[in-house]
Amino acid sequence: MGKASYTLCLSDKQVATLKDCLTRDGFDFQDKEHALYSAKRGKLNVTVYRKGPKVLVQGKETEDFVKFVLEPEVVGEARLGYEEHWQAEMFEPHFGIDESGKGDYFGPLVVAGVYTNREITRALLDAGIMDSKRIGSRKRIRELAAGIRGEVGGGYKVIRWAPARYNLLYKDYKNVNRLLARGHATVIKDLSLRVPSCGRALSDQFSKAPLIAGELKNRGVRLKLEERTKAENDIAVAAASILARESFLDWMDQVSEKVGLDLPLGAGHGVKEIAREFLRKFGKEKLAEIAKLHFRTTKEI
Repeated sequence: MGKASYTLCLSDKQVATLKDCLTRDGFDFQDKEHALYSAKRGKLNVTVYRKGPKVLVQGKETEDFVKFVLEPEVVGEARLGYEEHWQAEMFEPHFGIDESGKGDYFGPLVVAGVYTNREITRALLDAGIMDSKRIGSRKRIRELAAGIRGEVGGGYKVIRWAPARYNLLYKDYKNVNRLLARGHATVIKDLSLRVPSCGRALSDQFSKAPLIAGELKNRGVRLKLEERTKAENDIAVAAASILARESFLDWMDQVSEKVGLDLPLGAGHGVKEIAREFLRKFGKEKLAEIAKLHFRTTKEI
């Protein structure tokens, strides 16, 4: 069975070349959030995201499109199936760490970590694992999360701080990045106990200060820690992002049903309206149970 999704970073020149190819081949273009452009032909979807920039190809014809258009006409070299050559480090044993909920007013902060080696990385690649931010469907997030757990066995860890707990921790740390570092270090320590032979961890860089390293030192954890931007290009980090997102969405769905309000994502205008409705319904003292109080949104409502 061929691949149903494929992602690859592109240069600005390659972005333009790909758009010319899609136009030539009769793709229909449409607007998509966070994308430079998105095009569809039949059941094949091609989206180029601003961050990267990165192309995401999805659909039953993914493999043919990559082999006969993307690689020869845009990239100029074969990449599909040769990831172990181009991204050799990704196939070495390591932990990937990522979080979800950091920028959302409602809901918890979740940090997840996944252990991968050569065999697991290949299996996750073939399963279409990618950064959770590229996946708009909650159903798809949950399908991929189930597949990840089935593949890695006990080699994963998820911690979730519901708003009530998060708000108490924030009073002590008074800084989101320091709080994130605590979460990342907690997950890494747990994974290092599960897989003591693994000596490397990779995290998306959220601070220039060595915050995670400091937290790891306090916990007596010794391993090689790497923090870099666009770490979600690594399969272990991408898998962690999906597990974190699943946990975040589960909490949001459960609490939305409990309070009788559809709690929205983010921190925009719609969030303020629902927050005001929650205040009218339950009172100010209950807000700490569903929201991150240090957000400016709290003062505004």
